[in-house]
Amino acid sequence: MTSYSIPLFLSLSLSLSLLPLLQSELTRDYYQKTCPKFSHIVNSTVTAKQLAAPTTAAATLQLFFHDCMVGGCDASILVTSNSYNKAERDAEVNVHLSGDAFDAVARAKAALEMECPGVASCADILATAAAHLVAAVGGPAVEVPLGRKDSVESKSSSAEKQFPLATMAMSEIISIFSRKGFSVGEMVALGGAHTIGLSHCKEFSKRIFEFREGSEVDPAYNPGYAEGLRKLCANYTKDPSMSAFNDVMTPTKFDNVYFKNLRRGLGLLASDSAMFGDPRTRPFVDTYANDQTKFFQDFSLALSKLSSLQVKTGSLGEVRTRCDSFNSLP
Repeated sequence: MTSYSIPLFLSLSLSLSLLPLLQSELTRDYYQKTCPKFSHIVNSTVTAKQLAAPTTAAATLQLFFHDCMVGGCDASILVTSNSYNKAERDAEVNVHLSGDAFDAVARAKAALEMECPGVASCADILATAAAHLVAAVGGPAVEVPLGRKDSVESKSSSAEKQFPLATMAMSEIISIFSRKGFSVGEMVALGGAHTIGLSHCKEFSKRIFEFREGSEVDPAYNPGYAEGLRKLCANYTKDPSMSAFNDVMTPTKFDNVYFKNLRRGLGLLASDSAMFGDPRTRPFVDTYANDQTKFFQDFSLALSKLSSLQVKTGSLGEVRTRCDSFNSLP
């Protein structure tokens, strides 16, 4: 398989785009005086959850991404709907999010409320949990500054057209990330999160059952892999919960095998295969497939940048008593 290296100007662009990385309001030692055990409590709580439910790491990372892409990293995704308001988590794009991730954050919040009531925001808990769990399953350390406040608004309508979907053309996906301030390289690095986790069969069913007239299966798939997926998802219409690992080779380990898989026709989603097929993204795919250290470095920087996206600080938000509800009705 031919390998492509990243041109120098692309590498420099990726680095320069990270210069305005963090907002000055966020600091590493935000809870040093008010809740010095913050990180320890979050990390130990979510580690215990991960040991009990091994899908927690991937679920929490996905939950964090979905939170940050809508109005910034402000825990708006954690709020439940009520008779007055249909919340963000009930938007169609979010209904598949795993309950394990919500539970992990809720447990950490409950422990922190015992230790330092009214101090730790749910947004900081979610960001810290996601970063810690990436490292816990073999990924890189990610520096996540603290000081976010929780949103005082959460509406399902806000999630519309904010996410890359598996069926989108690569140009549209790139455009979505570009509007959020991310370069193509950063987008591909973040896409490496698919090295862990699951996707529901309905997200790729057309690729294996009704790709086009005369060919039920997308030829971009490795034939043996496609046949395995067809067997796995045969009854997905009767059981919508049926899923497949995003990385069929090392599904529970955060590594660069996801990118190697793309070269072998083992990209689960259409958007995965498209990253290998598109000349704008393939150089980064090849680089990360060849060099896990480079992938880890770029993923860490990109996730840290994501963690500071449109954060709310000071009087722009609140510290919720419970992560699933505002301190007062919206």
